[in-house]
Amino acid sequence: MLSFNTKASSFLALAALILFFLTFFSSPADAAIGGGVVARRSVLENETVLVLAKERTRRKDPLDDRRYYTGGWNITNKHYFASVLYTGTPLFLVAAFWFVLFGVFLLLACMYVCCCRRRSYGYSRAAYALSLILLTLFTIAAIIGAIVLYTGQAKFHNSTKDTLEYVLGQADSTVGNLKSFSNYLTNAKTVGVGQVFLPKDVQSNIDNVNALVTSAADTLESATKNNKDDIFNYLDTVGLILIIVAAVMLTLAFLGFLLSVSGLQFLVYILVIIGWILVALTFILCGVFLVLHNVMGDTCVAMNEWVVNPTAHTALDKIIPCVDTATAEEARSQSKEVTFQVVHLVNGFIANVSNVNLPPIAGRLSYNQSGPLVPLLCNPYNPDKTDRKACIPGEVGFTNATQVWKNFECQVANNKCTTVGRLMPSMYDQMSGAVNVSYGLYHYGPFLTDLVDCTFVRDTFATIHKDHCPDLRLYSKLVYIGLVKVSAAVMLSLVFWMVYARERRHRKYMRLADAAASAQATK
Repeated sequence: MLSFNTKASSFLALAALILFFLTFFSSPADAAIGGGVVARRSVLENETVLVLAKERTRRKDPLDDRRYYTGGWNITNKHYFASVLYTGTPLFLVAAFWFVLFGVFLLLACMYVCCCRRRSYGYSRAAYALSLILLTLFTIAAIIGAIVLYTGQAKFHNSTKDTLEYVLGQADSTVGNLKSFSNYLTNAKTVGVGQVFLPKDVQSNIDNVNALVTSAADTLESATKNNKDDIFNYLDTVGLILIIVAAVMLTLAFLGFLLSVSGLQFLVYILVIIGWILVALTFILCGVFLVLHNVMGDTCVAMNEWVVNPTAHTALDKIIPCVDTATAEEARSQSKEVTFQVVHLVNGFIANVSNVNLPPIAGRLSYNQSGPLVPLLCNPYNPDKTDRKACIPGEVGFTNATQVWKNFECQVANNKCTTVGRLMPSMYDQMSGAVNVSYGLYHYGPFLTDLVDCTFVRDTFATIHKDHCPDLRLYSKLVYIGLVKVSAAVMLSLVFWMVYARERRHRKYMRLADAAASAQATK
């Protein structure tokens, strides 16, 4: 018997994977080395192996002497993570160089100001005007970058939330279907028409399958409830951090501009020190988002390639161990067996009791039935449990059996039909209950097969790739662009705060010197 606990764990791992990546990661527009998405296959031990997102993940691996990584998307491979982390190196280096070099520059500037106050000043009108113009332009660029960052994070937050809600909805749907299937199994065990019930071995199989299904549903439901709030809280925290970064950098750029123009040099220097640290941190955040962009982009491509190559073995097999067709058919056959037996039980009662006109004799069941014969219930399966192509004329299906049989119900007195009809109300109720159970098992059979052979998971991945990945890529790109713009603009603004402050100070001293010279000349 197939273990439904294994399948629930598989789907739970899938849900956790999707939630983890789509919460924190966004796909890059052009960040990945190798823009093509080419699925490469190799044959290993007579099995087809698919390397997911092979061209997209071809990046230098610092753990392998900076050789190109060729293993494709694989979150269990440290070389994959090392190669994707390496893509953020340029921004991390920018942050480090900025922090060290500008720190040294601040130290030298401080020593110059403290030790060389009495030196003469030079002044250039062109330098003064150019520094003011550039300072204005970089301040405007910082404002635009902050706006792009704020807008991008809002849209990225909403698109990520929509994706998470879709995945959680799929998990809830799975739980609901498993519980409904379990309920139908429970009801099937008690199905009986007249004094006839399902065989003991079938009832025993129902107990075994039902225990596994119930356990799977409870495990998935518990995991969903326990993680749902934490995931959304963490998503809100990420959004709040980005909002704070946008607000702080916007305030820093605008306030620095005002203080520089106002000539409040001491406050400008304090703001420069604060901005020096914040710019370094923001560049580090840019690098982190670039790495997360690449991982999410790889994941979207890997999901799509996994969907379109259902028979290949991939790195996803370690996370989602889909069973083979034989195992899936074994699970489905259990519901087929119960459905077949219930329909066989109902038809046996119809053929051997309700449609038999025999005079009452001691020991023989008779309740004065009469009238047209009750049609048999169409069994959707052959005795070998293969699907029947068509019902025999005169049989009724699951969808209309209860309505048709209602016409054969008789009125009863003293447990005998007193009017024309072949089904007493109690018999009709039992047969209707059996039909509902059979239909339920038949209805949820395909879902069960889709779940255990990963068709359900593949459909989920396909929907995410088609409906959610494009928005995540677009809006995460806005977040990344906003971070880069605001970081670079504020960085250059810091430099020109100091340049403009110097030119303004020199201009002030030159005016004072000119005024003093004029006053001396008049004497």
